[in-house]
Amino acid sequence: MDSALDLLRQLVTSPWVYLLIFGLTAVDAFFPAVPGEAAVITAAVLSIGGNPNLVAVIVAAALGACAGDHVSYAIGRGGGANWFARFPDDSRRRASSEWARRALEQRGGLILTTSRYVPGGRTAVTLTMGAVRYPRRAFLLYDAIATVTWALYCGLLGYFGGLAFERHPVKGILAGIGLSVIVTLGIEGFRWLRRRARSRAAARN
Repeated sequence: MDSALDLLRQLVTSPWVYLLIFGLTAVDAFFPAVPGEAAVITAAVLSIGGNPNLVAVIVAAALGACAGDHVSYAIGRGGGANWFARFPDDSRRRASSEWARRALEQRGGLILTTSRYVPGGRTAVTLTMGAVRYPRRAFLLYDAIATVTWALYCGLLGYFGGLAFERHPVKGILAGIGLSVIVTLGIEGFRWLRRRARSRAAARN
């Protein structure tokens, strides 16, 4: 365990760590299997010694996430729009795509910001926003807010986890990632309860 921790310390104290964080968070935005969030939290936990720099970690994470979201948006805009256009006018899929378009027009900023905290959800939302041709400028604005707040959240979560377990950094990493998972599950649970309440209300009407 100690040798693995020493290797991890050498990696995160290298100047290349910021480029690595940028790359992982960018790819994570459109391929959720990549542990971008865990990488940010880990680097932030180990930043309590001053290296890597916490602010630089947060900036690299925000820029990477923003870049990746725009790749996902471009993929949706390029392929998804044509795919939606093929749906028959009276089909269920066309109705679903129109519902998604209306929902994003009304609450696109809120949906994009909250979905950033759900690994698979943020990819689905950014792809859909591209597919329904959500305005680029509005997407850039709301995505900047989403990625900066997400990077701050991950960075500060890891940093304070590192402070709490300064003598046991592995526990700090596990605590930070664990809290991140709890927040994600909490958001998903809240969304599920809202959907269930709306379904019940619709059934009564």
